[in-house]
Amino acid sequence: MFDPKKVRVFFHDRCFDGAASSAVFTRFFRERINSDANFFYTGMTHKARNPFQENMFDGDENAIVDFKYSTSPKLTWWFDHHQSAFLTPADREHFENDHTNHKFYDPTYKSCTKFVADIAQAKFGFDQKPIAGLIYWGDIIDGAQYASAEEAVSISQPATQIALVIENAPGESISPILIPEMASRPLEEVVKLPVVANLLEPLMERHKRSIDILRKRIQLSDGVNFYDVSDLDLEGSNKFIPYLLHPEAVYTVGVSAGKDRAKVSIGSNPWKSELAVKNLAAIAERYGGGGHPKVSAISFEPDAIPRAQEVAKEVAAELRK
Repeated sequence: MFDPKKVRVFFHDRCFDGAASSAVFTRFFRERINSDANFFYTGMTHKARNPFQENMFDGDENAIVDFKYSTSPKLTWWFDHHQSAFLTPADREHFENDHTNHKFYDPTYKSCTKFVADIAQAKFGFDQKPIAGLIYWGDIIDGAQYASAEEAVSISQPATQIALVIENAPGESISPILIPEMASRPLEEVVKLPVVANLLEPLMERHKRSIDILRKRIQLSDGVNFYDVSDLDLEGSNKFIPYLLHPEAVYTVGVSAGKDRAKVSIGSNPWKSELAVKNLAAIAERYGGGGHPKVSAISFEPDAIPRAQEVAKEVAAELRK
């Protein structure tokens, strides 16, 4: 009897692009590689050290989307678009010497969702049209391609509402539940699923409170917003709120904390991109973090909030120069 393949997918957790790119990969793999495959999803959090252990790669096929590279010989698929995709030069060399034609990297893409879709279409004949809405919104959300800060903060679209729930759901991540739904349903249906709908109202209230809190906490100096909410449950708050409150700001540096990590977020104003000339990924990499030239982050252990606060102040001072 034919034994369907087990496919393990690692993805950037609590991130709409991570979930959306996993959904695109799932649909592509089922349509073009193996229609009977069984999928298992593992969310990953960016850390300064190697986040993978060899025993994690337990699938017949193991894929990473929207997350750092691994040199494991068990890794069979990889897609990423972050500048900081490789922890070491040796990792990059390993990727460049890979000839499987199943590992792909392009930091010019604004989202991994569109990157996976385009590669799957160009190289494997995948049809993007049935999930065009998912691909479109993955690129808008991860690429910060909103028309205005007001639109970005309003969270009025099904995609942005799903993103709010993915990024802020209390307890365990719900992305592994939503990924197969996003692969097979329109976003207008996904947002109505109980797992989303039951969380949406309280999370929208939390979102509204976060605007009031950041209005009080943000300090704007020399074009740089700075805030520290590490004493509050505000990790994952909307990254565009600072530019709604202070549209003249070019950069934002924030400190937050959750049960799994302390975090320094570094971002630039998408509506003043011509002034945001600093490479934020390069700055974050100096502290063990990474990301994109326009937005990046640095993760610390949960008990390292003082260190995160220190680093955030250093980064804010550098950006003010």
